[in-house]
This record gives sequence, C-alpha cells and structure tokens, in this order.
Amino acid sequence: MMIEIPSSALLAPSLAAEVDFFSIGTNDLTQYTLAIDRGHPELSAQADGLHPAVLRLIQMTVAAAHSQGKWVGVCGELASDAMAIPVLVGLGVDELSVSARQIPLVKARLREFDFADAQASAQLALSQATSDAVRDVLEAH
Repeated sequence: MMIEIPSSALLAPSLAAEVDFFSIGTNDLTQYTLAIDRGHPELSAQADGLHPAVLRLIQMTVAAAHSQGKWVGVCGELASDAMAIPVLVGLGVDELSVSARQIPLVKARLREFDFADAQASAQLALSQATSDAVRDVLEAH
C-alpha cells in the first residue's frame, strides 16, 4: 500500500494488518504534510523530506508495519538524498527505491555507515524542529 498522505501514515497501525507492505512516497507525503506545492516556483525549495514532521510520519509507518511483520520501502527524492539515507535506514526502512542512475550513489552511501550510526542519525534528526536544523545536525554528525 502506498503511504503518500499524512492520514494514511497516521492510520498505519490499523492498515498494517490488512496489507503485505507499505511503500512511502516521500514526494507526495512531504508536499501534503507541509502543505507546500512542490511545483510552486517560490515555495518548492521549502518542501524538504527531511522535515521532522515527515520523518515522524515515516517512523510511525515503519513501526506499525514492523509490528505486523511487514516491510517498508521508500520511494521519491528522499530515497536517493545522500544525507537522508542513513536517517531512513536508522528509522528502520527496509528498502530504498531509486532510479537506475542513483543506484551507485545509494550503494556507496550505504557502505559509509553502520546500523548503530544510522539509528543515532535518525534520533538526532527526529529531535530537531526544522528541516534546516536536521540538515545542520546531520552535516556536523
């Protein structure tokens, strides 16, 4: 089942019992969580999937799925964002769906950290108030 709107992430505990897996569409989830049109010429830069609100929805979805023995994939721009990859892994995401051109970048990034580091990055990200703060703390980490 696709998780692309906040309401589906919030209902993930109920939905997880009924589906085989979740695929989180981060482009739409970000747009609808932050109420920012990602096609808007002036506002689109603010639609950052590393916003703590988006990350918390991802965390909730993963927890719900895993509690039912289901896996979670992530697609969209966030899945190939080098800064986001350890956060997504640390949140427990099982699969990153990326374009063929992005596979070498993602594989290289995955080799740069271990799961404990990823979990620490995820917790740091979740404790921030803005996407800028998330990016700042991850860059320093």
